[in-house]
Amino acid sequence: MSTKRTRTALFGLWILFLAAFVACGVLRPDLIGGRVHSTISIPIYGAIAYLLLGSLRGFTLVPSTHLLVAATPFFPPGQLFLLTLIGIAISSTSIYYFSKSWDLDRYFEAKHAAALARLKHVFQRNQLPIIIGWSFFPLVPTDLICYASGILRVRFTKFIFGILLGEGAICAVYIFLGSHAMTYFRQAL
Repeated sequence: MSTKRTRTALFGLWILFLAAFVACGVLRPDLIGGRVHSTISIPIYGAIAYLLLGSLRGFTLVPSTHLLVAATPFFPPGQLFLLTLIGIAISSTSIYYFSKSWDLDRYFEAKHAAALARLKHVFQRNQLPIIIGWSFFPLVPTDLICYASGILRVRFTKFIFGILLGEGAICAVYIFLGSHAMTYFRQAL
């Protein structure tokens, strides 16, 4: 089976799963809602599930914001912030080290040598500010800077510090502002 056919088949399965999940949620909301609520109502299981999803999320290039927004109603803000940072640290570390083992640097050297040389030049001079800024900016996937940092062999402590500072700041805004907004809307209704 060709790579294109495999990707198409996997995408089709993903769409089918998503459609089934939505249909089940519309036709039987008690089924999904009850299971999710019963899992999350036991605090340790909810925390483990959130941490597991947050740790594996990076390999899908799905932004952590989606998971965080979905979890906001179920966790107190402080706990959610801590769990989110732990998940981001695990996910980012995994991507950082996997990018080296997948020899992505060789691939990019062969396909995009000139662009990679320019990126290396700019990145080598301003590693920490670029990592922090990229991690904080909500419109770009942080996972890409994790891959780039692994490929360009940025010192790990500098890399993880920048990721946690940038992501921590934006996640704090989302979590604590979101928590206050939810409280305000509940009181207004």
